[in-house]
Amino acid sequence: MRKESFEFLKNYLNIASPVGFEVPGQKLWLDYIIPYINTHYSDVYGTVVGVINPDSDYKVVIEAHADEISWFVNYINDNGYIYVRENGGSDHTIAPSKRVNIHTDKGYIKAIFGWPAIHVRNKKEDQPELKNIILDCGCKSKKEVEALGIHVGSVVTFEDEFMILNKDYYVGRAMDNRIGGFIIAEVARMLKEKKRKLKFGLYIVNAVQEEVGLKGAKMISRRIKPDVAIITDVTHDTQSPLYDKIKDGDIACGKGPTLTYGPSIHNELQKMLINIARKNKIPFQFEAVSRTSGTDTDEFAYSAEGVASALISVPTKYMHTTVETVHKDDIENSIKFIYEFLVNLKSGHRFSNFK
Repeated sequence: MRKESFEFLKNYLNIASPVGFEVPGQKLWLDYIIPYINTHYSDVYGTVVGVINPDSDYKVVIEAHADEISWFVNYINDNGYIYVRENGGSDHTIAPSKRVNIHTDKGYIKAIFGWPAIHVRNKKEDQPELKNIILDCGCKSKKEVEALGIHVGSVVTFEDEFMILNKDYYVGRAMDNRIGGFIIAEVARMLKEKKRKLKFGLYIVNAVQEEVGLKGAKMISRRIKPDVAIITDVTHDTQSPLYDKIKDGDIACGKGPTLTYGPSIHNELQKMLINIARKNKIPFQFEAVSRTSGTDTDEFAYSAEGVASALISVPTKYMHTTVETVHKDDIENSIKFIYEFLVNLKSGHRFSNFK
């Protein structure tokens, strides 16, 4: 990975971009891709779209989501302790002893999720729950907390930042799914630097509010009305303990991105992607879903009159924790995969399952 790309990846993973408050991350992402696109716009809730060939009638989307799970301040008691509720799929069991930033108009206020020592609590009964995990920001009263600019509704993010494990694994608080945002940004860069001229409009979409029900994708898919959509996201590496491969599938970091089978995945588009991967010797894995993929793919597929859609996912260890972990080869292969698809796609191709 080139130095400039790596620095962008680190900065993008480290910046806070919680659900509903994605603007700082979106600005950083947009600043990076502007040299590689013709124009851009954002919608009313903050989804950002970079466009190449905006005058083309045939429209192709490559998409990621920008938001990360977080917390909201929900109650401040008289002794200055703060209770929270989830903003997205936050996991209260990992919260105790974590350091956080509480976002205020005055900037970040540092706090910690306090937790009693093991030898003073009932080990069987006293487990982390929303009713007993508390934030401590060093205040002795509610008035003192509020004087810092903290109020009900203040958003809270974990402090953890990017790190590398054993050269090949990248660890971050928000791989889900800023790694997808990095991938599609790198695809735009490659198209520009390799001087590949597309004969269709390419919409590079970084959507908001995926973690609370695919909301950003729902809005922007109906605005763009694309002909084709390739969605990126993360998926579960199932090699570590506590996974059931019979139920969860057999997916491993380092063996390539996954292609998903499911109702929202278009069969012809899927076959095209498989052929592209095999022709270019790009490693990939398969997984299957039942009713929905649980990703923005579903909103694009079922928007307007229906959009031929597919899902390319990066295997990830420890999803929805502060140590989400991916393999660098899977990132590079995902970038190559989408790039090769785009340079091989014919403008005007009409996808149909009746061929």
